[in-house]
Amino acid sequence: MKYFVKIDDVRSTDKLEGAWNNNDFQELLARFEYPDAEQLKPADLKEYLFMAISDFEPNESAAIMLDYKLSDVLSEGQIDNLSHEMLRVKVFENYSEIDLHHDLFNINQLLYQAYNGKFPQGKVNMVQFELTNKNKTPEEITKETALKALSQGLSENNLINRLLSDQLEGKKPFPEAEGIVWDLQLKGNHVYSITISEKWLTKNDFEQLEYECTVQPFVDPDEEE
Repeated sequence: MKYFVKIDDVRSTDKLEGAWNNNDFQELLARFEYPDAEQLKPADLKEYLFMAISDFEPNESAAIMLDYKLSDVLSEGQIDNLSHEMLRVKVFENYSEIDLHHDLFNINQLLYQAYNGKFPQGKVNMVQFELTNKNKTPEEITKETALKALSQGLSENNLINRLLSDQLEGKKPFPEAEGIVWDLQLKGNHVYSITISEKWLTKNDFEQLEYECTVQPFVDPDEEE
């Protein structure tokens, strides 16, 4: 499939809107042993949560947060290990399960705020771009398609191009795209926005801001037969 790509904007941020809501804050207050959280005003929930968190050691708070968000996919031992690693390294970039990076980032950033920088600071990039299908055939743009198209405007030294070239070229399946691109939104009129960790993509990685490209889907040779 042939596309025309135009990069409109690349913006860096250290927090994501909507990562946490008032129900999350109330539940976390209970887990951090703050009584009667339901009586607090919504505007005060985050402030009181930070005060409650401060009564715990950083690794203890990390374990509580990890258990709240990821207990369905992480074992008790994994949570314990991560709760200590989070203080030393950017687990939201380095953890082996790419699909967990988004949640690990949100947990890390809340703890980073609560402890005034004791946890590593994370950054993500919001990329707004135009993606026009030159074949004029209707289709739903997926994270995989968007990433394959964007990668062709990036430097050869970009991490995605270096580590995932076979997936980008359609030689292998590309399930990693779902974990690498944290959010994909259609803004209207062929304009899209993705949220992606700066580990994978930064503004300086773009060598082209307007270009044509061909996206190759993966075709299972067994299915072809």
